[in-house]
Amino acid sequence: MQLYGIRRRSWWKNAEELEAGGARSKEVGDEDGSGVRWIRSYVVQEEDGTLGTYCVYEAESPEALRAHAEKSGFGADEINVVVDTVIIRPDPVAESVAS
Repeated sequence: MQLYGIRRRSWWKNAEELEAGGARSKEVGDEDGSGVRWIRSYVVQEEDGTLGTYCVYEAESPEALRAHAEKSGFGADEINVVVDTVIIRPDPVAESVAS
């Protein structure tokens, strides 16, 4: 399996659509023989107000990623091989608020 970065531009109108798309993506990726494993995504607000993502996946091939995206109901505008990871600091984690 190879690590890939995927850019999806303006695929979701709002957080509810994004959440539904994420659930479909996880379900499709978890199917036996899918050839993909979703690692994480970063959600970005596009200039037109829609939501896009930068996603990291492990996959057998770019074709497996395209098939996964199509079956999940959205596209993959760019697919790039990840050649290295540089971590300066870990991703920030929201602090939980004690009640």
